[in-house]
Amino acid sequence: MNNCIPELAEALIARQWLMATAESCTGGGIAKACTDWSGSSQWFEAGLVTYSNASKVQLLGVDAELIDTHGAVSEPVARAMAQGCAERTGAAITVATTGIAGPTGGSEAKPVGTVWLAWSIDGVVRTQHQVFSGNREQVRAATVAYALRHTLSLMTSMAPHTATTPPADKR
Repeated sequence: MNNCIPELAEALIARQWLMATAESCTGGGIAKACTDWSGSSQWFEAGLVTYSNASKVQLLGVDAELIDTHGAVSEPVARAMAQGCAERTGAAITVATTGIAGPTGGSEAKPVGTVWLAWSIDGVVRTQHQVFSGNREQVRAATVAYALRHTLSLMTSMAPHTATTPPADKR
């Protein structure tokens, strides 16, 4: 279990925000790490595993032309995934991952371990490119850990926020 989750949960609850994920290369690993934590229904809204290009288009509204032009593993697609997840779930913070976990699928331009991550936080999207080393399991685990740590980092760097909407139903 990721040790930053209690702090992330506290920050989300304090803002009365919900979090959602749009995951490709992590296959739902971020959502699992979040929902492994008791009480996560107070701050975790949804996890969308959009592994295929078609699901990115259908479930998140990613423009197929972005995928055709830049490839699924790219900054524009990660950005569109985070935005689409926010639009479809209503979550104030979303995390998106798209990458090449391996052992196949890499190229010289995008080697195995290449990951694009994107965060939509209260409507503002930020992206990052990382290259993680190791086998498939290690790349995925490193991506999950990085995504969660960076989500917390982004939230703690923000000014305190008082929610203007009532908290979501407790599940």
